[in-house]
Amino acid sequence: MFMGEYHHSIDNKGRLIVPSKFREELGEMFIITRGLDQCLFGYPVSEWGLIEEKLKGLPLTKKDARAFTRFFFSGATESELDKQGRINIPAPLFQYAKLDKECVILGVSNRIEIWSKQIWEDYFTQSEESFTEIAENMIGFDI
Repeated sequence: MFMGEYHHSIDNKGRLIVPSKFREELGEMFIITRGLDQCLFGYPVSEWGLIEEKLKGLPLTKKDARAFTRFFFSGATESELDKQGRINIPAPLFQYAKLDKECVILGVSNRIEIWSKQIWEDYFTQSEESFTEIAENMIGFDI
């Protein structure tokens, strides 16, 4: 399971250090794709396979299913850690997430998320203000 919040900088060659606590579970090769809320999602290959199966089961006749599948898979790319535990993020994903020098890497159960520090701080501040309401809405999910 991935959990925690880590702050790292992207170097001048576009490489980002993946926290050491995440490296073993991600494996040498993993998948990065566009996430929701303007961040990137990173999945171990085994977890990506489970998601792929679920998305393949969506009805092709549903416009939203087609749109989400396109969005999710068209941004997906295999990523490898170098010997220093860094990854290169492809330009389209870099631009999508509006990454800058400072990034936040989150562990979120079955995936990691890569955020621009500024976008994460804005998101967190907005979510923090409504956290109680969000928690109340989660009651129906048996949490």
